[in-house]
Amino acid sequence: MPDSLMTIREMVETYGVTARTLRFYEAKELLAPLREGQKRLFTRRDRARLKLILQGKRFGFSLEEIRQLLDLYDMGDQQQTQLRATCELGQRHLAELKAKRDELDAAIADLTEQLEWGARKLAELESRNPSE
Repeated sequence: MPDSLMTIREMVETYGVTARTLRFYEAKELLAPLREGQKRLFTRRDRARLKLILQGKRFGFSLEEIRQLLDLYDMGDQQQTQLRATCELGQRHLAELKAKRDELDAAIADLTEQLEWGARKLAELESRNPSE
């Protein structure tokens, strides 16, 4: 087997995904491994696509969004369309992530304030009733 091909086991070990995940991505037409009987052989293209899938998921892209972006690779315009679409989608996701971060920061500040109030109140009550 040429070193440019990887088995499903090698993919699992290399990328830290499960065989089930790889089969799922294949069923969703995100990956297209070669077949030798029941054996799946993943090409460099599949490996590059898997890296992009994993990165896209980390950034909050849906699998459908990732599939659409990957499908733009073969447009014949040196990936200009793919890059443009990726940047536009990435900007939207970045704005969403920043908004979520702002919401989390506000919730953390509120909870911190409440916990500090509770600790002060508890200390006050315990100082009044030291036997309890």
